[in-house]
Amino acid sequence: MSSTPLSPSVRHARRPLLPRVLPYALSLPALLVCIGILVPFFTAAFYSLQRYNLAMPGAREFVWFGQYLDMLSDPDFWVTVRVSVIYAVATVGLELLLGLGIALLLRERTRFNNIVSVALLLPLMTAPALASLMWKLMTNPNFGVLSWLIAEAGVHDFRWASAPGSAMFTVVLVDIWVYTPFMMVLLLAGLRSLPQQPFEAAMLDGVPAHFVFFRITLPMLAPYIVTATLFRLLDSIQQFDIVYAMTQGGPGDSLMLFQVRAYLDFFQYTNVGTSAALMIVLWAITYALSNVFIKQWLKLRERTHGTI
Repeated sequence: MSSTPLSPSVRHARRPLLPRVLPYALSLPALLVCIGILVPFFTAAFYSLQRYNLAMPGAREFVWFGQYLDMLSDPDFWVTVRVSVIYAVATVGLELLLGLGIALLLRERTRFNNIVSVALLLPLMTAPALASLMWKLMTNPNFGVLSWLIAEAGVHDFRWASAPGSAMFTVVLVDIWVYTPFMMVLLLAGLRSLPQQPFEAAMLDGVPAHFVFFRITLPMLAPYIVTATLFRLLDSIQQFDIVYAMTQGGPGDSLMLFQVRAYLDFFQYTNVGTSAALMIVLWAITYALSNVFIKQWLKLRERTHGTI
């Protein structure tokens, strides 16, 4: 007695419930995260098209792209752009150089190097705002240990973050102390994962160390350098906690980064439209930088794999 074949719809209905529901359940967290990102983004984009001040809710009006056009003629906006670029280039450049130097020193897998690499991660485990408060105490002109040390070296009445001329130097120093370990970890992982055959061949041939570094190590390490630079650059251009905890954007406009100005515009001046427009401009900058670095990273990875 032959059994009649079941139709596809009947076979699908008889499948256990868990295999059918599991793909949707696994994708649910990603969907929630996506919603959690997109809702604030579109809300900020919506407010950026309005002149909206919480102190004058009745004067709220749509100006479409008027906020962005006003920014182009606002000297304060270009001060923010200049300060943000200087801060990002200074911090990322110095952290890259220091992180690469430390990674090269700790490249060999020895017990001492492993202990030192773990110890150097301690600043990275400190919250940036807390680290800023620590440095604020250490640079206090009355009782700070750093102020005392430079006074012993002959530099008196150095005002650190309280003077426009030295405020940028101070916050860059704090940023370097906090985030150089991040660069060091990524570059150290990259160095230890490189194939050893080219280095062994260069050693057998008696190739000079500087030639090995510039012609073998750096080209093979380039994808890791681009990755570390991208992460730090995106974080640095959006810096808030270190600068706000140290100086709140002052003295004057000397440290008025994008996030700091947007925060003050919203919470101090209750200017919702201007604050939202600043954040959308910052998003556009980070988006453009991400595209450039990712394309460059893909090219470097293909070139490196082709070389290996």
